[in-house]
Amino acid sequence: MKGAASPVVGRSTPHESAHLHVRGAAPYIDDLPEPAGTLHAALGLSPLAHGRLTGIDLERIRRMPGVVAVLAAADIPADNNCGPLLHDDPILATDTLRYAGQPVFAVIATHRELARRAAALAKEVIQAEPLPPVLTALDAHAAGQYVLPPMHLTRGEPAAHLAAAPHRLQGSWRLGGQEQFYLEGQISLAVPQEGGEGLLVHCSTQHPSEMQQLVAHALGWPAHRVAVQCRRMGGGFGGKESQSALFACVASIAALKLGRPVKLRVDRDDDFLITGRRHGFDYRWDVGFDDDGRLLAAEIDLISNAGHSADLSAPVMTRALCHFDNAYWLPHVAMHGYCARTNTQSNTAFRGFGGPQGAIAIEMILDGIARRLGLDPADVRQRNFYAPGRDVAPYGQRVEELHAQALTAQLLASSRYAERRAEIATFNAASPVLKKGLAFTPVKFGISFNVAHLNQAGALVHVYTDGSVLVNHGGTEMGQGLNTKVAQVVAHELGLPLSAVRCSATDTAKVANTSATAASTGSDLNGKAAQDAARKIKARLAAFAAERFGCAAGQVAFEGGQVAGGGQRLGFAQLVADAYLQRIQLWSDGFYATPGLHWDRSKLQGHPFYYYAWGGAVCEALVDTLTGESRITRADLLHDVGASLNPALDIGQIEGGFIQGMGWLTMEELVWNARGLLTTHAPSTYKIPTANDCPPEFHTALFGVANASDTIHRSKAVGEPPLLLGFAALLAIKDACAACGPARCDPPLRAPATAEAVLAAVAGVRR
Repeated sequence: MKGAASPVVGRSTPHESAHLHVRGAAPYIDDLPEPAGTLHAALGLSPLAHGRLTGIDLERIRRMPGVVAVLAAADIPADNNCGPLLHDDPILATDTLRYAGQPVFAVIATHRELARRAAALAKEVIQAEPLPPVLTALDAHAAGQYVLPPMHLTRGEPAAHLAAAPHRLQGSWRLGGQEQFYLEGQISLAVPQEGGEGLLVHCSTQHPSEMQQLVAHALGWPAHRVAVQCRRMGGGFGGKESQSALFACVASIAALKLGRPVKLRVDRDDDFLITGRRHGFDYRWDVGFDDDGRLLAAEIDLISNAGHSADLSAPVMTRALCHFDNAYWLPHVAMHGYCARTNTQSNTAFRGFGGPQGAIAIEMILDGIARRLGLDPADVRQRNFYAPGRDVAPYGQRVEELHAQALTAQLLASSRYAERRAEIATFNAASPVLKKGLAFTPVKFGISFNVAHLNQAGALVHVYTDGSVLVNHGGTEMGQGLNTKVAQVVAHELGLPLSAVRCSATDTAKVANTSATAASTGSDLNGKAAQDAARKIKARLAAFAAERFGCAAGQVAFEGGQVAGGGQRLGFAQLVADAYLQRIQLWSDGFYATPGLHWDRSKLQGHPFYYYAWGGAVCEALVDTLTGESRITRADLLHDVGASLNPALDIGQIEGGFIQGMGWLTMEELVWNARGLLTTHAPSTYKIPTANDCPPEFHTALFGVANASDTIHRSKAVGEPPLLLGFAALLAIKDACAACGPARCDPPLRAPATAEAVLAAVAGVRR
């Protein structure tokens, strides 16, 4: 059976909802028509970061206008938990208040504004005895206060090689967290079904199956009574992987109790105050190196701020430890990971999932080594790259595609790195106030869930008698173009134009037991599952066509909406219609499980990743040393996506990931006051990058080498790895700050590199 020579895969096809997005016509959950009798929920939040809950004056809330019901922890029918891994995260607070913003009660009212006004009385109706809060990861670490036991990953004999190293560098650094700031906030709409025997939950979530399970547990139901649907999200970035559960559970509990549809949509301030975000990290390191800057040994503590509960902190820390090496050979290394428990929001997944926090530490270390030796940091980085004979990661996996050298050579040449380094030195010598900086950083990012069993996916493909095709798969669409890529894969398999294939809403009633759309695996897993289903249908149709054409099934070709074989040709739609009359099955399920993965969680050893995605960035920064203002004036990105399924979508993901990483490291600052209240909880105080922050010169290219692993059409994941390209923005600013001090100075620049941080770094090197 011959494959299609269709150009559908590998073509820059627009996002399947682009025409709706630009017209504001793409329906999100809040745009769905509300069923008759819909009520609205709002959450009453703890005013204390830490306290003992002694009472709630719920009667006062019940007397408020429009209030239909008020729910507290005692009203939850079964399991008061929305934690994804450990049973440690209550839906509504019980006896202890853990952070300022923790939901304590839920108000259900006839209108959203009435529910919010009643919930706003939380400060007055919650009675609690204040307790001292722990607000920083270092304070929690000093007290030995963790959400789970520490993790340790060691290779070789780091202590001995540190002692013998010709040079040593010891340091510490702090890295802030990052708010996901999805444009569509957290929202769930729960609708009772079948006389209260079932529940349909429309939820903006990356993980419908987990929402189904947690809602069922909260209600004390089997999972088959709960269906969760999600057509699209207005962004997720990891913030809707586990933390959409609280909102789904509250809406569902209220809907069951009242027998009416209930919608819970939080506003931006409450979203910030309730939900967690990217983990902030503190680092303490000791490294040994030679005269050329080659790493000989390293020991590092990585201390994450987990918040008040575990959430996904364990796998986030695991990925951080597995990405400390980034693109570099570490012959002797000891890594120690600590997930500190603090009285703040429970931090969670965010694009990169700990990988960026792990990799940036080695980049800061290498930058410091280069500056102390008076070497170009780009040269030091290249000397430490993985290479043949030095190609096993600290966790035991062989790095089989060594793209760092070739990709770096191409990028440094195309960006004119060496020439611009000289030009910038000349500029800085003549400019006392404005200083320029230049930086190169590479990326090596492992693709797969660290937990092996999550690397599976299912799909359904339906071919209708008119030749049109409907696909349903377990992935969720959050703007990244997953549905577009999956539709391209199916259209390619069946030899159809893309217009003949459509993807429908993710639905736990259609594809069961799905994994989260996360870890950059959306297209890898769901594309393969959909391909499997399409190939089963294609094989049946090929056998039927071969009988008709009088040829072997292997000689039947599907291309351009036609089916040909034995010198004959027939339209796909006609073949399908005829096959239906002959009672040939025209739909199929598909399944895919990533091969070759294994992981020993206790030893932190194994083969956790199917392959690696590579990339590199060169950034140029301009810093005003009087105001601390900085700007990235040029960025050159070269990224490895294998054989791209859709170059336009991939370039969009690369550029978006870079900007998001740049925002995290240069402007997005989270601030808690002494009482533990997050004060940066709105766009007025928390600044994300806009179109105006994009570099005026922005060059993005695809590396263009097909994946050596058997992925979908030899493509590579593109969701998370490009975020790490933003490292070059921070280090370019640091390089500009270094121009203010003596040779071989190492600016103490913290992240995010706000104007205050830049001024502090400039002052540090001038001293």
